[in-house]
Amino acid sequence: MSDVTAAAPLRQDLSEVSDWVTLLKPRVISLVVLTGVVGLLVAPGHLHPTLAIAAVLCIALGAGAAGAINMWYDRDIDAVMRRTERRPIPAGRIEPGAALAYGVGLALASVAIMGLATNWVAAGVLALSIGFYVFVYTMWLKRRTSQNIVIGGAAGAFPPVIGWAAVTGDVTLMPVLMFAIIFFWTPPHFWALSLWAHADYEKVGVPMLPVTHGARETRKQVLVYTIALVPLTLLPWVFGFAGWVYAAAALLLGAEFLRQSVAVYRDLQDAAGRSLSNDVPAKKAFRYSLLYLALLFIALAADKAVLG
Repeated sequence: MSDVTAAAPLRQDLSEVSDWVTLLKPRVISLVVLTGVVGLLVAPGHLHPTLAIAAVLCIALGAGAAGAINMWYDRDIDAVMRRTERRPIPAGRIEPGAALAYGVGLALASVAIMGLATNWVAAGVLALSIGFYVFVYTMWLKRRTSQNIVIGGAAGAFPPVIGWAAVTGDVTLMPVLMFAIIFFWTPPHFWALSLWAHADYEKVGVPMLPVTHGARETRKQVLVYTIALVPLTLLPWVFGFAGWVYAAAALLLGAEFLRQSVAVYRDLQDAAGRSLSNDVPAKKAFRYSLLYLALLFIALAADKAVLG
């Protein structure tokens, strides 16, 4: 009995820690960190391993800080949407003011440490990415326009630029190309999600494309952006920043992404009046898009490791 009693506070402490971690949106951070690390690895020059680790941690903390502030601002609609109603703030496990202070504190710390550990160009880009996600996407675009994801996608495209700048202290064509790849990847990725989660967005009045223009137009846009994305991913090879290892991976991964997008475009089950289920092409495309971006950037790093 005493063991059970002693274990209860530990479980509560772990649950509280889990809630604070959840505020950082760890699943989003994982992809942010990966693209940031690749930007750091493919950049010319050398960064001491300790400073490189510090830079990666700052990218993760900055992304997490933006996520926490996003959850603070969106707590009203999160409480209504089925997909987000169990988040720590709407569920009442974390006070909104504490969440905001947590996010702002992490944001300031991440930028300051990045500047001191690497350079202030990287710190400036990190600050820009946090500010863009919080003020431009979360507070301005998300609830006002169906192009929220298109413009707001820039926020998630900064990490490889930050990684590159941490090593070089500048921003040149290659990090801009990596930024552009993520920028054009974001609409088909997120609109695939919004196709099967559109009821939540409609309920809270968030003007995602399926809500404002319908599922058919959204499926079309998923395909259009994917068609634009695939040739764009070949530009690092065209400009000589990457070799055949990356080019082959980009073509193979892109061909599958196109296949998935065509399947989304041809899907008519919503037009037939049936509810969207977990195994529809939209959800498959959303899941593949996560794998696609991760493998594409891993291929970029592998290309440099193999071919120099």
